[in-house]
Formats: sequence, structure tokens, C-alpha cells
Amino acid sequence: MPAMSNNRKSILGWALYDWANSAFATTVMAGFFPVFFKLYWAGDATATEGTFVLGIANSAASLLVAVLAPVLGAIADRGSAKKRFLALFTFLGVLMTSGLWFVAQGDWTLAVMLYVAGSVGFFGSLIFYDSLLVSVAPREKWDSVSSLGFGLGYLGGGLLFVVNVLMYQMPSLFGIPDGATAIRLSFVLVGLWWALFSLPLFFWVKEPREGQGLPLGKAIRAGLVQLKETLRHLSGERQILLFLLAYWFYIDGVDTIIKMAVNYGTDLGFPSSSLIVALLVVQFVAFPAALFYNWVASKIGIKPAILVGIGAYMVITVFGYFLKDLTGFYVLAGCVGLVQGGIQALSRSAFARLIPEGKSGEYFGFFNMFGKFATIIGPFLMGLVTQLSGDSRMGILSLIVLFVAGGTTFVFVKVPRA
Repeated sequence: MPAMSNNRKSILGWALYDWANSAFATTVMAGFFPVFFKLYWAGDATATEGTFVLGIANSAASLLVAVLAPVLGAIADRGSAKKRFLALFTFLGVLMTSGLWFVAQGDWTLAVMLYVAGSVGFFGSLIFYDSLLVSVAPREKWDSVSSLGFGLGYLGGGLLFVVNVLMYQMPSLFGIPDGATAIRLSFVLVGLWWALFSLPLFFWVKEPREGQGLPLGKAIRAGLVQLKETLRHLSGERQILLFLLAYWFYIDGVDTIIKMAVNYGTDLGFPSSSLIVALLVVQFVAFPAALFYNWVASKIGIKPAILVGIGAYMVITVFGYFLKDLTGFYVLAGCVGLVQGGIQALSRSAFARLIPEGKSGEYFGFFNMFGKFATIIGPFLMGLVTQLSGDSRMGILSLIVLFVAGGTTFVFVKVPRA
């Protein structure tokens, strides 16, 4: 059994990676890329065409990671190489995100390619980041440490986003010629932020050696053999399969709302400055809410807490369909912030309770695979329904199917106590 560390420095270093990479999720994925893509790189496309292309881009990134996740997780376990793979995907994400600076106006093809590659770096790094949770903290602290990571992620991503928004709205204050240049520069700042605040994890977190660490070539062969064995055993692990199926559905809806919310607001005719304010509402509500949600889970149990979050998202989806004005959009943003971090953090720690010891990379590979296969469906579903109906409201309403399916399946999952 790998040695557990209760070292506060290790826990902080691990949690700071959420602070680091959430800049991509906030500024790039949820904030500036959807707006800038439609107005600058794909300005000639209609609103529904832009939504469709953006949905396809998000789905393509998710598909690549979903295919790679369990294989890479198994290899990392056998070679004790979680941190090395984490560094590789972090470098890819940093490089591709920073590269958006060089994309010229109207060159939407290159913009999508870099965005997809940057998203692969972001999602791929999470496989190995998540799997380190079980060695950074003792079992009884998984819920609180996972929530700390998401809380710091929302706070860090929000703080940098505030700076980027100010750069965009008041470029002359920063010596920047115009708003477009400010947005392109913000992509570079995200890359630097991501790289800088990743360093504490690499210096402070010690990766336990799972048995005999193997060289890369042998680790690949051993990892593939182990993956085959795990697939055989997984078929008999009903609770893990039920959890993954439920997670597949409900996290799809959560991630799709994260990625497509600004695009949805744009389709409804809300100004980009107001959409950015709504994103900031989500970030700064989600920081304390993630920590509070963990406290609620400690009182009512982790399973009821996750079910409450799924139910809240059903209400949010219906409310989004009937949305009429900016005030409603801000209320919607606040409601998302209340449950978003909590349901993500508790899902991660709940799965950690279900997996066998010594196989965290491999099983979190499946965890991320199901999550990313789900986010292939969600953006595509929303984009397709919007395109066919000609109404973005129908696109957002279609997501309720995912929450109903996820919640119904999760009822049958037995989550062990901490």
C-alpha cells in the first residue's frame, strides 16, 4: 500500500494545480474563446453555425482524451510516472494556449486546432492530477482536499479573469492598443499563469512508487497488460460501473453548461461585457460554495449531496430555457456557482472511495474517459438541437435529459463512508 502523506505543503501544492489550470477553463474555455471566436476568428459565420463549430471543437478534444485516458493511466501506474505525464500535458496546454496569440483575424481553422490541442493538454493533465489525490491526503480528508482544489481553482481562475477583463475593457490603462489585442494577450497570460502555479505540485508533491518503477518502454507494455486485466475485472464491479455510467450522464450536462454558457448568452443577444460579468459571478460564488458544499456533504452524506446538485442542475436547465433578460442571466450564473464546484469535487472524492488501492492512475483514467466521452455528447447535442430547431433555447433545454439519466442511475450507487 502506498504511503499516505498528510503534509500540508503537499496538499497545498496539489491544490494549487487547480488554481493554475483553471485559468484555461475560465479565461479561454468559458470566457474569451467563445466570444472572440464568433466576433474575430469566425465573424462571417451565423450564430447557429458558430455554435455548431464550437460544439464540434469541444467534442473533438474530449474524444481524443477519452480514447487516451485509461491507457495512459495504466502506463503511469506501472511506471510511477503520474507527475511526468502531468508535466507533458501541462506543457502541451501551456504551449497551445499561448499560441492563440499568433492566430490572425478570420483564421478560424487554426484557432480551432490550437484550442482543441490546448483542451487536450488541459483535460489530459487532469487524469494524473486527480489520481494523485489518493496519495496526497489520507482517506478521511479526500472530500475536503478535493473541495479545496476546486475552491482554489475557482478563486485563481476568477482573479486572473478579472485582470484579463480589465485589460479588454480598458486596454489603454495597460498600454494595449485595443480590445482584440488585449484578448490575444490574455491567452499568453493564461499560459504563463498555468506554468508558474504548476511548479509547487512538481516540487512539493511526492509521487509514491507503485511496486517496482519501470522504464517507459516496459511501463507501456506492462500498462497495456494491466489495462486488459482491469477491463476484465471491471465488468464484475457493479458499483464502479454504475457510478461511471451516472457520472457519464450528469457531468456531461455540467461541463456543457460550463463550455457553452457564454455562447448561449451571445445567441440570446446579451452584450459580451455582461456575459463576462456573469462568468465572474460564477467564479466568485463557486469558491466559497465549493467549501460550503463539502460541509453540507459531511452533514447529510456525500451521495445525497451529489443528488441535490443534480436536481439543482435540472432546475437551472429549465430556468435557462425561459430566460428573458440580463437579470435572469445573472441569477442563473449565481445558481450555477452554488453547485458547480461542489458536484465536481464530491464526484472526484466519491470515485476515489470506490477504486482499489494502487491503481489510482488507471481507474482515474476510466473516470476521465467517461467524463470526456460524456462531453462529446453534450456540446454536440446542444449544437445539433440548436441548428435543427434554429433556437438556442431548445439546445439548452435538451441537456435536462442528461441530468435525469444521471440522477436516476446514481440513486443505485452505494458510496462507501470516508
